[in-house]
Amino acid sequence: MVVGPTGSGKTDLAVELARRLGTEIISTDSRQFYRGMPIGTAQPEEHHLEAVRHHFIADRRPEDDLSSGAYEREALERLEEIFRTHSTAVAVGGSGLYIDALCRGFDDLPSDTAEVRAELMQRLENEGLDTLVEELRTRDEAHWEVVDRHNPARVVRALEVCITTGRPYSEQRTAPQHQRPFNILKIALQWPREELYDRINRRVDLMMAAGLEEEARKLYPLRHLNALQTVGYKELFEWFDGNISREEAVELIKRNSRRYAKRQMTWFRRDNTIHWIERCDVEQAWSIILENLTLNE
Repeated sequence: MVVGPTGSGKTDLAVELARRLGTEIISTDSRQFYRGMPIGTAQPEEHHLEAVRHHFIADRRPEDDLSSGAYEREALERLEEIFRTHSTAVAVGGSGLYIDALCRGFDDLPSDTAEVRAELMQRLENEGLDTLVEELRTRDEAHWEVVDRHNPARVVRALEVCITTGRPYSEQRTAPQHQRPFNILKIALQWPREELYDRINRRVDLMMAAGLEEEARKLYPLRHLNALQTVGYKELFEWFDGNISREEAVELIKRNSRRYAKRQMTWFRRDNTIHWIERCDVEQAWSIILENLTLNE
């Protein structure tokens, strides 16, 4: 598994490792499996896709939401297929919830919470997202620290579980989980903060130059969907609605991307099974893989 914050170079590293291992890649990104969103979700570029076979990249419509539970089931099926012909697979992404889904699964969290959800959605409409975010902090500060607090679906789901079970969502997410029929090795990229933030800022500029505005305009009619509650699109939608200027939208994308990277690092640093590498050091990552492959033989 290759994990790390947005803008850290995960895709390039994963492709090189998969190429050396002669295997395929499973994405653990919560947005890259949607079609029509290649720039805003930083999907692998054509040369990446040609070099290594990828799974969960632009393989469904934005209308076809994929929950972490559904992703777990489908990803395990894909892995089973890969392991029929390969001894290893590479997973890559920065979405902590989907990484956990693939590696360890979840408790049987309540699924039939229609009444609670309806009440929360009504509150979302009447009181706004900030009120629900503050309630989540009161009920479960540990999850509040790492959840995407700009994503209504994630906030509402966490509150649903807290209210329905009477227990913090984070306690249920971190409980001992399902055994997997394969070994897992996690490698994470870490950068000095200022370097990472500079990479993120420059990447946003490159995304705008590559046509993010045009992509967002095509997706604007779908802005109500969960798939579009995403940094990069939400800020541009605010500009399209006349609430902010283009320059303000771009600066907000950069700021919110940096904040997202900080939450990702908070999530990953709680995982004591991760092997950390400096920046995007391919040889350091490869050494970790060779050492652990030897130990597992």
